[in-house]
Amino acid sequence: MIPAFGELGESLRRSTVQVRDGARSGGSGVIWNSDGLIVTNAHVVRGRNLKLELWDGRTFDAELRSRDARRDLASVTIHAKHLPAAQSGDSGRLRAGEIVIAVGNPLGFTGALSTGVVHATGPLAGLGRRTWVQANIRLAPGNSGGPLADAMGRVIGINTMIVSGGLALAVPVNTVEQFLRSGPSVELGVTVQPVRLPSRVFGLLVTEVSNGSPAEFASLLPGDVLVGANGCPFRSPGDLMENIEASEGSALSLEFVRGDTGRRRVSVRLDRKAAA
Repeated sequence: MIPAFGELGESLRRSTVQVRDGARSGGSGVIWNSDGLIVTNAHVVRGRNLKLELWDGRTFDAELRSRDARRDLASVTIHAKHLPAAQSGDSGRLRAGEIVIAVGNPLGFTGALSTGVVHATGPLAGLGRRTWVQANIRLAPGNSGGPLADAMGRVIGINTMIVSGGLALAVPVNTVEQFLRSGPSVELGVTVQPVRLPSRVFGLLVTEVSNGSPAEFASLLPGDVLVGANGCPFRSPGDLMENIEASEGSALSLEFVRGDTGRRRVSVRLDRKAAA
């Protein structure tokens, strides 16, 4: 028997938490098991002073368990038992046109629910070879890290971002399961945003360098603009992701621009880490 929509919505709300990272703006997370494991986006939990609020108003200090910036996933834990864990589905069986439900905490509205339909599953131009659940559904800041569920209330993705045209992207639940089993993949340790240099060259502006990361050891700095890797110029943000993945366990040759000093090159050693 299919549960009533109201029951599905209420169950998803109870399995969704509000996440705050110190003074940073908040996001959402999904209760993955009843013993306090929470899944969210990596970009939601960049710091260490993490606070989680449950549907019933209870708040907890949270501990970062694992973080993978490349897949934009993180897991945190709280000291609590008997939590209302979400039920996970199978993102590999999704088809275009299926109804989906998103729950999160957008713009300060706790447990906001929206509905839409699956547009497609698979890679998206400009974002590398990663698979996304792409849905025509309304999301807003604060939805990041919250659940995207099917019509049965099973989580099939973690809401991550909106791209041009209003299309919502979610990390497939099958990728989440892999992340929880194997931990984070190799990463460079930078936060970037696309820019165009005066010469019309595409680049990725480094806005943040993680402490103890390969990028920090290679002396990359906020303000550097990455323009290529392994001898090939960047044409999209996905190019950096693909080169990082291809260089796991070896050296990644990066070309970048720093101020008016011209182009530089640096070799970055990439090794798998337990957390970032």
